[in-house]
Amino acid sequence: MNEIIGVILASIISWLNFVIIDTYFGLPEAPGVKGADIVGRSIKKRGGDLSGGFFQGNILCSPDASAGTLLASVAVMVLGVQGGLMAALIVFIGNRLCADPGYAGTIGALSMTIIVFICSLLGFSPLMFVVGTVIAITTIQGLDHRSSSILLGIIAKKLNRKTKLE
Repeated sequence: MNEIIGVILASIISWLNFVIIDTYFGLPEAPGVKGADIVGRSIKKRGGDLSGGFFQGNILCSPDASAGTLLASVAVMVLGVQGGLMAALIVFIGNRLCADPGYAGTIGALSMTIIVFICSLLGFSPLMFVVGTVIAITTIQGLDHRSSSILLGIIAKKLNRKTKLE
C-alpha cells in the first residue's frame, strides 16, 4: 500500500476510534479531573464549545482513548498484539492513578490493537497507525482549540453527550 494513502486512512481510522470512544464514555459531559475543567472553561472564554473544551481537557489531563490509541499503535508496532494488550493494561493503571472513573483509554487501546492487527492483514503497517494517530491527536489538540472544540461539541450533541454545565 502507498504510504501516504495508508497514513491518511490510518489518521481517519484513529481519529474516529478515539473520538467516538471518548464521546461515548462522556468526556464532553463533564470534567473528570480539575485540569479538564480549567481547559474547558478557558476554551469557552475564547469562543469555543464547552463540551468540546471538556473533551480536550479530559484527554489532556488523563489517559483516555487518544492515549490508548497511540500507545496501542506503538506497542503493536514494537511487540505485536501482545504489546497492544500490555498498552491497554498500562492505560488502565494510568486511569486508576489519575482517579479517572472511566475506561475510555483501556477500550481505546484494546480496539486499536484489534484495528491495527486487522489492517495489517490488509496491507497497512503499524507505523502508519503511529503516524496517523499523532496526526489525529494533533487535529484535536494542536491546531485550533476553538474550532476543534466546536466540532467536538457538535459530535457530542449528536451522540447525546453534550454538557449540562455552564
